Amino acid sequence: MKHFSLEAVLVAAALAASASVAQAQELKIGYVNSERVLRDAAPAKAAQAKLVTEFSKRERELADTAAKLKASSDQLERDAPTLAESERSRRQRDLVEQDREFQRKRREFQEDLNQRKNEELTAVVERANKVIKQIFETEKYDLILQEAVFAGPRVDITDKVIKSLDNGTAAK
Repeated sequence: MKHFSLEAVLVAAALAASASVAQAQELKIGYVNSERVLRDAAPAKAAQAKLVTEFSKRERELADTAAKLKASSDQLERDAPTLAESERSRRQRDLVEQDREFQRKRREFQEDLNQRKNEELTAVVERANKVIKQIFETEKYDLILQEAVFAGPRVDITDKVIKSLDNGTAAK
């Protein structure tokens, strides 16, 4: 028969008691898939539609300019054998200059689009964060994560966040 010291028995009892307290006070954890929120929520879709409307005309103009440049380049290629050296050089310089201007406009378009996209995304993220905070407070969560390597469906509250955003229940 083994003899246990009083100290060993007290440590074992303390460990058993703390384990039962930890089980009684289970953490309430939630996970939000931010990518899905920014793709599927109504405010995100509305922001995307707004950007399409705002930038579609400039995008069409750039596509038209690109098509005209291609046509001019093809025409120069066909005409080159019959053109005088000075005329061929002049048309090549014109094409290079037009292409440079086109590239500048395309860069400006991309910069403007990216800036507006960031503005719209920021607004949606702020609204989503307000919704997440409301859910956190009203449903007494201990922790809500937006980035995780793995998250089970039991803790995934993404649908709840999207539904709340779609209903406009977040403070704007």
